[in-house]
Amino acid sequence: DGPGRSGPDRREGPGAAAPGGPDDAATVDPELVAALRRAGTTWAAATVGAQRSASLALASGASVMGIGGFTGADPAPTLEQFQAWVAAGEIRYFVPGPEGGRGPGGSGSATAITTWVEQGFTTVRIGGATVYDLNLPNG
Repeated sequence: DGPGRSGPDRREGPGAAAPGGPDDAATVDPELVAALRRAGTTWAAATVGAQRSASLALASGASVMGIGGFTGADPAPTLEQFQAWVAAGEIRYFVPGPEGGRGPGGSGSATAITTWVEQGFTTVRIGGATVYDLNLPNG
């Protein structure tokens, strides 16, 4: 046990809750963890905000992009950058947040990216999670 990592509150392994932020009390679905591990792309998934992406990355050990930085409000990446990465097959899933995955105030890159994904890609259920498979465009 490392410093600060002992006692009954210790969380480890697939499906363990990740510390910090609004996802602290929630667990990451074990089936989603497995899907992220076998995504086979540069980024297993993207989601809005660093806290949510950290929860997914820590649970799965896979690379998860935090759109919009810490809170989802930063203008990075741009919609055009995100579209290019999806077209190149570098991101497998988009995991919407509890509020639908939009940035604070409903504006900015996070909202533009979320809207583009919602309009262009198919949702799939992975365990208890609904995600967008960026390999399955609508139509």
